[in-house]
Amino acid sequence: MEFLEKENIKEIVKDTNFKHLAIIMDGNRRWAKEHNLPTAFGHKKGVTALKNIVRCCDKIGIEYLTVYAFSTENWNRKKEEVDFLMGLIKTTLDNELSELHEENVVIKFIGDISKLSSSLQDTMNNSVEKTKNNTGVKLNIAINYGGRAEIVNAVKSIVRKGVKEEDITEECITKELYTGNIPEPDLLVRTGGEMRISNYLLWQIAYSEFYVTDKFWPEFDEEELIKAILEYNSRQRRFGK
Repeated sequence: MEFLEKENIKEIVKDTNFKHLAIIMDGNRRWAKEHNLPTAFGHKKGVTALKNIVRCCDKIGIEYLTVYAFSTENWNRKKEEVDFLMGLIKTTLDNELSELHEENVVIKFIGDISKLSSSLQDTMNNSVEKTKNNTGVKLNIAINYGGRAEIVNAVKSIVRKGVKEEDITEECITKELYTGNIPEPDLLVRTGGEMRISNYLLWQIAYSEFYVTDKFWPEFDEEELIKAILEYNSRQRRFGK
């Protein structure tokens, strides 16, 4: 916390109107391999990292945190890993919900959750219902999420509503996205050093600043987030102007 106060991070967040942080949480498996541990240990360590970052966002005044937990492409991983990840998501929500609720976190999910198990869907829906009236950090967890699929779904919704061609605008499409009611990300952080977007928030990050770190997600802590925000603060956002 001393580091937070020293760098006046809260003031930077306020002065730059920084509202929404998006993260591609990459590197759990590579972290585990580097430490000669099973993949499962990397994913569990990643959960701990997420809890810490949620708390950090609350401390410094970031209102929205959107994290990439499981993509539409992740189904192509080995079945045992997919099954473990689904189980980990459910177990984490079951075990951490009360604490997150006490910490005033609002939990939401983006993605096509209809393809998840009914028990996991029930757990997710319970998490949303229990925290919906909280006023703290809005934590959006992307599960079975793909940016292209999201845009396709938005277009289909517009067609179903019978919107005339001349009435279709960027705002019209934005409203039909999973994130239609929240600000677009100010900063997209990707851990693990990979230089790609990976089908994440394709529409929403049109003018987001990008920050890539070689740190694996389990290593990404409060100090690393502060480095990202300081880098963000050094840039001049032009929004195409």
